[in-house]
Amino acid sequence: MALVNEHFLKLQSNYLFSDIAKRVNAFKVTHPQAHLIRLGIGDVTCPLPRACIEAMHRAVDEMADAQTFHGYGPEQGYPFLIETIIKHDFAPRGITLSPSEIFISDGAKSDTGNIGELLRWDNSMAITDPVYPVYVDSNIMCGRSGTQDAEGRWSNVTYLPCTSENGFIPDIPGHRVDLIYLCYPNNPTGTTLTRE
Repeated sequence: MALVNEHFLKLQSNYLFSDIAKRVNAFKVTHPQAHLIRLGIGDVTCPLPRACIEAMHRAVDEMADAQTFHGYGPEQGYPFLIETIIKHDFAPRGITLSPSEIFISDGAKSDTGNIGELLRWDNSMAITDPVYPVYVDSNIMCGRSGTQDAEGRWSNVTYLPCTSENGFIPDIPGHRVDLIYLCYPNNPTGTTLTRE
């Protein structure tokens, strides 16, 4: 008999961005004259550039024709895309890579959540605070987070405060941790780290 992962049940019943959307919508109803500048999830500032629009139209046309239809792409990414990435992103910087060293994924969010699956549940971890929710949620689901206290903090998570006082750059933990999630450029602060 298959059993439910009990750690999944520890997740909060709401999702941060859904909660924010509800609050924004409630504010708009009670303040209809207010002009909002939204900087949340999915709120982009500019339309797609012409090059992207043209490329997407070509791709749709290709998939709509039986002669050029090709279904799902290879799981590691199309060879032409991998070669283009090597040619334009790495070669100009003097970096030589083979195609097998490039992996095309569906995005950083799922990759960041899934990479923890390669590591044991009992590894200790640290995260910047504030942080994008998936970094904590993925560790909750695998049982790495421990238990939650009354303030919503997890017992097996080392929180690395990112505040205006420290320039939104956390101190290195004073004790051993196995994994550190450095969320940079930071969401939501927008802070970046220098190489140093």
